[in-house]
Amino acid sequence: MSEYIDKRISWDEYFMEMAELTARRSTCLRRQVGAVIVKNKHVIATGYNGAPQGLKHCAELGGCLREKLGVPSGERHELCRALHAEQNAIIQAATLGQSIEGGTIYITNHPCSICAKMIINAGIRRIVVRNGYPDELAEELLEEAGMKVNLLPGAGEE
Repeated sequence: MSEYIDKRISWDEYFMEMAELTARRSTCLRRQVGAVIVKNKHVIATGYNGAPQGLKHCAELGGCLREKLGVPSGERHELCRALHAEQNAIIQAATLGQSIEGGTIYITNHPCSICAKMIINAGIRRIVVRNGYPDELAEELLEEAGMKVNLLPGAGEE
């Protein structure tokens, strides 16, 4: 029995693997990101980055606008058709009438500054990420809000 229990993955790994699976639905040509919001070990909402419902994806429009304009990662988020995974997960929870206050968000990549502000205001208390992201303002905002970003073991910085 003990050997079986030793092979079980942690709750953080379990939910992060869900976020990684969710990222595979992404329509972004540049970076596929997934997010899962959990409360009391129950999935409340999921999200991946992509164009708003019913709108064309970048692939259908001939490519990524950000790539065409040479916009570096972590800058000028408004120059993109997509919503971020965290935004879509928060919107999904709101649409379903599910409170995420006090929950945990699992994200395949560190949130940007816009998503960090949304996470803070949504009342999410814990963030778990797999990879880094080049947005110093996001790190400052989260630190000021007293939120620690947990990088899962085996994860790497991009």
